[in-house]
Amino acid sequence: MATSSQHLPNGNGNGSAVRPARPELEEEDENIFLFYPNLIGYSRVVLAIASLYYMPLHPRTCSLLYSVSCLLDALDGLAARHFQQSTKFGAVLDMVTDRCTTACLLVFLGSAFPRWSIIFQMLISLDLASHYMHMYATLSMGGSDKSHKKVDESRSWVLKMYYSNNKVLFTFCALNELFFIALYLLSFSSPYLSPTLLNTPSSPSSPQPGTPASPKPSMLFTSPWSAGAMEMARANKMDSTVPWILAVISFPVMFGKQWINVVQLVKASKWLAEGDRAERRKQGLPKKSKVKKSQ
Repeated sequence: MATSSQHLPNGNGNGSAVRPARPELEEEDENIFLFYPNLIGYSRVVLAIASLYYMPLHPRTCSLLYSVSCLLDALDGLAARHFQQSTKFGAVLDMVTDRCTTACLLVFLGSAFPRWSIIFQMLISLDLASHYMHMYATLSMGGSDKSHKKVDESRSWVLKMYYSNNKVLFTFCALNELFFIALYLLSFSSPYLSPTLLNTPSSPSSPQPGTPASPKPSMLFTSPWSAGAMEMARANKMDSTVPWILAVISFPVMFGKQWINVVQLVKASKWLAEGDRAERRKQGLPKKSKVKKSQ
């Protein structure tokens, strides 16, 4: 009995190979960059950049754009869970956006309140260091498939509560940003924080113009882009009552958020040190040098 031609290498008998069965259509690769939560993340970046543009002289517009950018931080998480589009890229994009926008606002506050600039510099450093150490420790010690938001309670119940409860996380992040926004608004309105906002050459308590303590305006504001000219342009643009209320209400939570950053930094450092000790034991370090006995 002749064998069916489909089982022969040359089925038609004249040397031409039979075309193999058509393979199943491969599933198309998903475009992670166009996932809904990531699109929301891009809009946050655009709004943050726009707020920076208006930040020097337009407090209301800047605050509105900055606040919307921060509030969208909660929306992208909801979208990720609803559409099953949680990704590592989205998590990193979210964290980088948070760190950069907060740092940019603190940089402005450092220039608006130069006497307190070291505090804002320390806050920037603490925020960046604690989150970087925490994410690096999670990836290197917990595995590349583990999220930085999944913290074992045995390591820190504070971080466990902070990251596992979305309401707690949102409250701390929102009020932390609200405090800095309030300070930003006070830089336009409060002479208590920026006394020079109300100082004018005609005030009785000010030195006479032209003296070394009070140089001529032409010497202070030689350029419209100088720090002095920007400060004068900011003066008394709005009432300070509401910003003071917002600052007082949000300060305790902001302080708590900085304490959590310290805890996060310390716990991540200890976790990395545990891994270092285990790796050194595995390599037999420190190696004991052989001491030759004198004969």
